[in-house]
Amino acid sequence: MSFPEKVENLLKTIYGEEFSPAYKDELLNLVEAWKQKEWSETAPLSEKNVYLITYGDIIKEEGQPTLKTLNKFINEYAKNEITDVHLLPMFPYTSDDGFSVVDYREIHPELGDWSDIDRFSKDYRLMFDFVANHMSKSSKWFQGYLKGDPEYVDYFIPREEGFDTSKVVRPRTSPLFHEYEGGKTAWTTFSEDQVDVNFKHFPALKEMTDILFEYANRGGTSIRLDAIGFMWKESGTTCIHLPQTHAIIQLWREILEELELNTLLITETNVPHKENISYFGNGENEAHMVYQFSLPPLVLHTLTTHDASKLTGWAKTIEKVSDSATYFNFLASHDGIGMRPTEGILTEEERTVLAEKVLENGGRVSYKSNPDGTESPYELNINYMDALINKDEDVSEDVQVQKMLAAHSVLFSVMGVPAVYYHSLLGSENDYEGLESSGINRRINREKFDFEDLVGQLETSTRRQKVFTGLKKLIRTRQSESAFNPFAAQLILELGEQVFALVRRNEETGDTVLFVVNAAYDTVNVELPFGGQDLWSGETVGESVELAPYQFMWIKK
Repeated sequence: MSFPEKVENLLKTIYGEEFSPAYKDELLNLVEAWKQKEWSETAPLSEKNVYLITYGDIIKEEGQPTLKTLNKFINEYAKNEITDVHLLPMFPYTSDDGFSVVDYREIHPELGDWSDIDRFSKDYRLMFDFVANHMSKSSKWFQGYLKGDPEYVDYFIPREEGFDTSKVVRPRTSPLFHEYEGGKTAWTTFSEDQVDVNFKHFPALKEMTDILFEYANRGGTSIRLDAIGFMWKESGTTCIHLPQTHAIIQLWREILEELELNTLLITETNVPHKENISYFGNGENEAHMVYQFSLPPLVLHTLTTHDASKLTGWAKTIEKVSDSATYFNFLASHDGIGMRPTEGILTEEERTVLAEKVLENGGRVSYKSNPDGTESPYELNINYMDALINKDEDVSEDVQVQKMLAAHSVLFSVMGVPAVYYHSLLGSENDYEGLESSGINRRINREKFDFEDLVGQLETSTRRQKVFTGLKKLIRTRQSESAFNPFAAQLILELGEQVFALVRRNEETGDTVLFVVNAAYDTVNVELPFGGQDLWSGETVGESVELAPYQFMWIKK
């Protein structure tokens, strides 16, 4: 099937009876215009790729754009480990720490401007955040909607008589619609300041498509599609994961491939695992990567209960997607630890144990509304290292650090591409000052730094030193082995409830690595399928090993 035919078919899936041949013509003209631009070549993913998840303004220096300072910090302290930098929304915004975008095409002045992005992209591959589902009520688009501007009058979704919202699934307890000046209403999945864009209006889809390719052209080798599952609304449905949403992502991928780019689309859907991986499509036509949302709570559960059986059982369902699609793995992010991805994996009692532990360790629990009017835990808000601590056991700093490294040894071993949150890399703790001053639960894990102060802390804080150097060693070790290629084969082993183990094998090179980690606070004896050199310690081990609490090994055959 030709490219124009593929575009037409996808647009017909999206718009149904509302489809117009003009839609196809306009999109094809847009593609032709982008074909005339200059494009940089992007290398495919490999075991070398490690993403750093960060805000563009986490490190500050007086008189300097924060993007420049961040670039400088990574260059001086993590250049050999970080290959890709995920810049959380870097645009002007009014709330939600960047996720209420005022203008998709401008850089927030505190961060710098597009020239700073250009310089950054010369040193690292960049992932841009595309908050396509919604934008700020202060945006030009929404202000035009409120004023009845013909260009924007259909860009948002008013409350309609007869539209059935009874089955709508959403991650907030705030009202689904809000009323604004002039009595106009708008659909607001996330907050009164975040109004959902109406993709049923073709000019809105076209404009968003143009923005997406501007990001790709300006150095976005990866594009994160934030909250993408909520993009399409139909009366009487859940208004999440609808076929039209999948078709829009497929359309964007088709155009990326027509432009012959290696730009990667990454879907962010904090939902149960089966729904999450639906964004792979057939493995070759939709997302290049999906966020592996089940991993953070399952690793936390494993190291809390010292029982790896749930993690092992779930990991057995993770299979290679294709030669062009894989998993985006992480443990911590700017958001909390999602609980919905554990549905069908952990019991209600097991989820309650995690929530109560997080509260005991100084964290917070955020809730979501259910269609039946009840509320349930949506995410755990806490620094990941603090979440891992079992207060009656993990008393010493050395044990806490080892537990943090053990958790990340899982992250760097499983199939896919690893991403490390900046507070994890820096060995941070709960930021109570940010939490209390803002009243926002997620601020507990979004602390910002002065450049010189942070450098000083990395030299004087043993917690920061040990985590920072340990995680960097983990990254370098992973990057040296082709068995950890994101598309390499994975075999999950059952070596006892207290142990999580797997084998990664690169069929092209023949490189094989056995990973094993002790999830228990006690020493365990483990019988392995083979021995070899432990890449972490450099020692040679046999088929029978004794693992200290939270000890892990990468054994090369």
